[in-house]
Amino acid sequence: MALLSEDVIQVELASMDRWTYSNNEIYKDISFQSYMAGIGFVNQLAEIAEAKNHHPGLTVGWCNVGVTFTSHDQGGMTSECIAMAKTVNVIL
Repeated sequence: MALLSEDVIQVELASMDRWTYSNNEIYKDISFQSYMAGIGFVNQLAEIAEAKNHHPGLTVGWCNVGVTFTSHDQGGMTSECIAMAKTVNVIL
């Protein structure tokens, strides 16, 4: 899978709510009404990520989850990273 150019990444992110791009990865910080709601989100995302074999970096806090995507195998952003970020938006 080919790496995406920064221009393509920026075009994709323009249509995606609150995702940021930095250091060859995209990131979104998500707030939840409760800690367990965040954990429920993480569990849903983990199932999809495992099925697609494209796993996010996750930071879980109190009523907050940070989600990061990059392709470690490719060394940057791929279309699968963008697809997974869009999946996060669908789950939400």
